[in-house]
Amino acid sequence: MKDREMTSIFERYLTVWVALCIIGGIALGKLAPELSHKLDGLAIYVNDAPVISIPIAVCLFLMMYPIMVKIDFGSVVKAGKSGKPVLLTLFVNWCIKPFTMYAISIFFLGFLFRGFIGAEATDLVKMPFGLDPAVGATHGVGTVVLHEGVKMLQIPLWRSYFAGCILLGIAPCTAMVLVWGFLARGNDGLTLVMVAINSLTMLILYGVLGGYLLGVGRLPVPWQAMLLSIVIYVALPLVSGFISRKWVIATKGEIWFKEKFLHILTPITIMALLATLVLLFSFKGETIVAKPLTILWIAVPLFIQTVLIFCLGYGLARLLKLKYEDAAPAAMIGASNHFEVAIATAVMLFGLSSGAALATVVGVLIEVPVMLMLVKICLRTQKWFSNPEQTVNP
Repeated sequence: MKDREMTSIFERYLTVWVALCIIGGIALGKLAPELSHKLDGLAIYVNDAPVISIPIAVCLFLMMYPIMVKIDFGSVVKAGKSGKPVLLTLFVNWCIKPFTMYAISIFFLGFLFRGFIGAEATDLVKMPFGLDPAVGATHGVGTVVLHEGVKMLQIPLWRSYFAGCILLGIAPCTAMVLVWGFLARGNDGLTLVMVAINSLTMLILYGVLGGYLLGVGRLPVPWQAMLLSIVIYVALPLVSGFISRKWVIATKGEIWFKEKFLHILTPITIMALLATLVLLFSFKGETIVAKPLTILWIAVPLFIQTVLIFCLGYGLARLLKLKYEDAAPAAMIGASNHFEVAIATAVMLFGLSSGAALATVVGVLIEVPVMLMLVKICLRTQKWFSNPEQTVNP
């Protein structure tokens, strides 16, 4: 049987595009620093503080909408026929993954790599939405300061990176998991169902777990902030995708929807992602140039977390005696991160120039090479499962 391959040049070379965006963003920050500041200044303000960056909100909606419109939520009802893999995915994603990410990231960033990051280095992040303490007051591990006429929270830099890792750890499954499941010769229908279920689950658990873990990490975020983030970056594109999918299929037919409409949307997602990355790195260029190993310090815990969650999900799938085509996507969904939501939430909660936003971008940078490695592992271990007749040579 012919091996499956990525046909989109955007998907195949995503790591290359991200690397180019890093270079382009740093160059933009050096050559035209006023441009990125002006773009970030186009925001919705509450109490004279920027809460939602309009350019970033537009880019992130364009990232999320094509993902949501692909999902047939009517297929969720069929999930009962595949109970074990769905329950396994939900268990790993929401009962284990957030807490292992917390433990791994605080060990590496707060202890092992803290000296390399800078034990006394600080980061300026946005004041949590809904709070208006006086300058000099403390909030968690941060101190309220006045920066360019706007109240900001000054926190240890490593904790800012830690917050970004947490937001990645509670964001399982992305549109790219459809690619990883496809390449691993998994059950595409089951993958779509689990993507839909995870998207719905995020509406409830993302804010709850995010608020709890950030609070435990001494970076408390008011529930209003997490709720606003979920409404804008998950619920809005989800509802828009659901309604427009129904309308397009009703007016143009399902064939036109799949062959024309989705074909147009796919590159829009990647282009919006890349535009967002350029803006992010235009702010963080100074940090990266001064400390080029910063990306490595963040990447190490993210890499370990990804491999650990994959091994756990894949091992449990074998213990549950799942078929290979169900086991592969079940393990991939936990390992892969919904970096679109993580980036959006980090920007909203902590700001475009924050270390938290940078940490979520590192998740994008390592996504493709690490997940391709895991795809290869799946293909080479199909014989571990109970359907050897499905085995193909990688």
